[in-house]
Amino acid sequence: MSSSQQDPKPTGRSRATLERLHAVARPRLGIDPRALGAFRIVLGVLLLADLAFLRVPGLVPFYTDGGVFPRSALADVYPTFAAASLHAVSGAAWVQGMLFAIAGVAAACLLVGYRTKLSLGLSLVLLASLFARNPHVVNGGDTILLTFLFLGLFLPLDARWSLGDRRRSDDERPVYSLETAILCVHFVTIYAASAVHKFQSEAWLSGTAVPRIFHLEEYIVLLGPSLAEFGTVLTAINWLWVAMLSVSPFLLLYTGRPRTALAAAFVCAHLGMAATMRLGAFPFVMIAGLLLFFPAPVWHRLEEITAPVAPSVRQRFPSSIRVNRIGETGPLLPGSRPRLPRVRRGVRVGSTALLAGVFVAILCWQAASLGIAEDSTPDLDGELSEVSWSFFAPNPPDTSSWYAVEATLESGETIDAVDGGAVAFDPPPDAAETYPTTLWHRYGVDMRYAGESQYEPAAGYVCAASDRDLESVTIYHLEQSVEADGPAGDPVVNERVTRRC
Repeated sequence: MSSSQQDPKPTGRSRATLERLHAVARPRLGIDPRALGAFRIVLGVLLLADLAFLRVPGLVPFYTDGGVFPRSALADVYPTFAAASLHAVSGAAWVQGMLFAIAGVAAACLLVGYRTKLSLGLSLVLLASLFARNPHVVNGGDTILLTFLFLGLFLPLDARWSLGDRRRSDDERPVYSLETAILCVHFVTIYAASAVHKFQSEAWLSGTAVPRIFHLEEYIVLLGPSLAEFGTVLTAINWLWVAMLSVSPFLLLYTGRPRTALAAAFVCAHLGMAATMRLGAFPFVMIAGLLLFFPAPVWHRLEEITAPVAPSVRQRFPSSIRVNRIGETGPLLPGSRPRLPRVRRGVRVGSTALLAGVFVAILCWQAASLGIAEDSTPDLDGELSEVSWSFFAPNPPDTSSWYAVEATLESGETIDAVDGGAVAFDPPPDAAETYPTTLWHRYGVDMRYAGESQYEPAAGYVCAASDRDLESVTIYHLEQSVEADGPAGDPVVNERVTRRC
């Protein structure tokens, strides 16, 4: 009898403990539905901008058989990616253009929240395929964007500000589930792992990393050259960034105004990166992730500011696809989930297992990069090792590099194949200008120590793209040591390939 009287007590105590844990975790691992809507919108904008400003201008040189990395080279260097990429099915420009157009439509649908899951999945597949087609022009920010698209498949990203078939409940509770917890933890571990890398670096701990980076002229653009003149400011930025990364776990621990202030500080830091460095979409990808950490008062204030224009925007859409004010918030506690048919329940269990498995794999990969665990992920021909999330750590580059392309005319005269002038091996006035686009910069940096055979297609592309009668092309890679106070020593000239046209 005493046993039967005591049985309910542990159960009640356990439930109370569970409720307290949920009460603590919900404001930290839950995400405001408006933050999910903003996250989706920014992802859509990023995908469209990446296509319009980076990929479309680089379609022929980087994604066709007539460019610097034809499918034959992809199959030789990265056979796994060659077999997996849809973009490697054909080397014709029109096929790549068609795939780009489909990706653009999917990104636009994601932006407005139309058929969100379908558009998100299609964007994920096409972006992964595009990156696999030419890994030489992929950086860490691109792969973080891929993880966001994948994790977004498990979340109601059409929770707010989306086009839908129906009106949804006016529920302002945060979306709180295993999926939101994984996304939040995944984002913070990117910062935390970067902090560990910084503490493994003599350059970062001595305050010389950022001053050195700002003398890598090929990375420095816009306001960067002006900032590079202030060494003391750069040293302060070095220490400030290390400190911010060190406290990044508080994005999970803080709530309310402290969390808002910390997230806003990171947003400002990434805007500063975008204004001074050539980093592609990386700063804006991280800003998209930071939106998830802004609490309800921020979104209340945003809605108050936009309230005067919101009705007119909604009236522009037919009633069947009006902009939803509130979206589905998903399951919060296990007990609040509706009963699902057996098949749907099985799909949910399978998707949860997939999500958890991918998350664990990412954590293991990051732990391996820190040297605290053995890398058990597939090697994939070495591609993953080239796309790290350490970002100038633990050892920031100590050499600035650029290229000279010498063309020999049929008359025997030699000219610069790029501008038609004399070939110069001295440091350029601005190394960033030697790379016409961000993709050319990524390609040049990734290829700087490649073998002669990998440069052959690039030399062939120069021959084909020239409007002059060339007899041969020689590609030189030049690099110069860089210290915290500027360049040191003379440039070293390395001939990479000579090819007859």
